[in-house]
Amino acid sequence: MNHSSSQLSAGLWAGAATINISPEGPTFLYGYPHVRRYSTGVHDPLECAALFLRSKSANALLLANDLIFVSNALVREVRQRLAEATGIAEEAILIGATHTHSGPIVSDQVSNEGDPVVPKADPRYLAWLADRLVEAGRSAVTAAEPAELGWSMGRAEGVGNNRHDPKGATDSEVPVLVVRSPTSREPLACLLVYGMHPTVLHEDSTLISADFPHFTRHFLRERVLPAACPVLYFNGASGNQSPRHMIRSNTFAEARRIGENLGRAVAEAIDGISYGREVEISFRNRQVKLEPRVFPSGPVAAEGLVAARTQFARLKKAGAAPAVIRTAECDVFGAEETVELVRAAADGRVASTIARCTPAEIQAITIGPWTLVAWPGEFFAEYGLALKEKAPRACLVTLANGELQGYIVTPEAAERGCYEAMNTIYSVDNGRRFVETTLALLAGARGTPPR
Repeated sequence: MNHSSSQLSAGLWAGAATINISPEGPTFLYGYPHVRRYSTGVHDPLECAALFLRSKSANALLLANDLIFVSNALVREVRQRLAEATGIAEEAILIGATHTHSGPIVSDQVSNEGDPVVPKADPRYLAWLADRLVEAGRSAVTAAEPAELGWSMGRAEGVGNNRHDPKGATDSEVPVLVVRSPTSREPLACLLVYGMHPTVLHEDSTLISADFPHFTRHFLRERVLPAACPVLYFNGASGNQSPRHMIRSNTFAEARRIGENLGRAVAEAIDGISYGREVEISFRNRQVKLEPRVFPSGPVAAEGLVAARTQFARLKKAGAAPAVIRTAECDVFGAEETVELVRAAADGRVASTIARCTPAEIQAITIGPWTLVAWPGEFFAEYGLALKEKAPRACLVTLANGELQGYIVTPEAAERGCYEAMNTIYSVDNGRRFVETTLALLAGARGTPPR
């Protein structure tokens, strides 16, 4: 960028870009166990959307990707390369995943190493993917122009809820940020955060897709944004959230229906945005050491698998509701993964996995009156709600800046023995520690936790 300091001092500058990150040719679609699921085509291209923001005080670069995870290795490489190319501090670069289950493998997971149908991540795709993310980030920086920015809050209904209990903890709020030209008032980019598994599409779908977030973006580009406007979709605390109880079938038609429901909520929020050019940006980071789970013995894990399979068979035979049957089936998956993790703990694979993931990064990027807080991994909604109770203007982004290779569940979930609690390598104490460390980080920057 060849902008003079006097130009840059004149309020906010912003640039955005979108790039296709869909694999070329057939690829294994990762997200469901035991199914040899190779893509037969592309329903909608997977996107990397990048947004660069620069104020008088600091700058930031945000990348949202239609991937199931962003691995620690990918984040390190992309951050380093972007920092070298643009001068942006690595700590000010946020890289997130939408968590689509209809895209490629991007990291090898210790919990499914025993699944014979799941291949290893393709190093050729990973190298190409890193190049594409760097290209998107550099393009966003190069595109920077004077801009104004505003935040709003939407509320999404009819998209999803707590997948274990429809009346359980959930967060329907959707933080929305829009950057636009101060002269034409044309939107340059839109960012939203919503905590929900994009899992309308199941094992029988063999088309590459971002799932319902694709339809949310498409709706916004048709109704309220320019046709090519970059839309950064970040996933919130979605560990126990899914459309399971809201959908009628696992089809693209249903993905469209609930994606457009979310799009309407975002469009309404955009209508109420007030914009400004004098926007302060700051960033700070802190690390959290992750504590491991205490695993059951091999015989106890085996007994749990038998019990889960028995319950699943009983519910199917009784003709229970599809969502109830799916929950029981996922509990079988979790029990299988516990059996594998017990073996992995015994031979040191769990310890080496945790060593690669810890300490985990907490990132806070403040943009005007709101702060994007980024955590790696999949967190239960309760932890996002606990953070927001103390810091209402903190927008939690999960699945960001790396992975944890396991859920962060609540003590209650661990007591019930649900799927996520069986498919984790971490102690239930970690969620509380993430919340407390984040609040301390925010308090240190503002004097008191933001309210």
